Amino acid sequence: MESVSRTRFIRISPRKLKLVCELIAGKKVDQALSILEFTPKKAARFVSKTLLAAIANARDQQNVDEDKLFVKRAIADTGPTWKRSLMRAHMHATPIHKRTSHLTVIVDERAS
Repeated sequence: MESVSRTRFIRISPRKLKLVCELIAGKKVDQALSILEFTPKKAARFVSKTLLAAIANARDQQNVDEDKLFVKRAIADTGPTWKRSLMRAHMHATPIHKRTSHLTVIVDERAS
């Protein structure tokens, strides 16, 4: 039985978040957590917290064995973009797009 955890409106680009999500997809939960612990990216902290929440959801709601859990999918979707502008020379403005993301981590119990 799969369990889902979502973190929304993360203040990081989805492109940067997808790089970390690809590292843990299909891995066992304990292996994925150790990969995230030693990944030197800001996105690893967000993915790790969401993965721990998905594990807690599986343990509390569905009463599954944590040793059999694996990361079924880790998805980073685009959230709303904050639009700002930076004043430049001769009264021109340069647009700045501050991107946000929605992160979804799905864990499932592997039949062994």
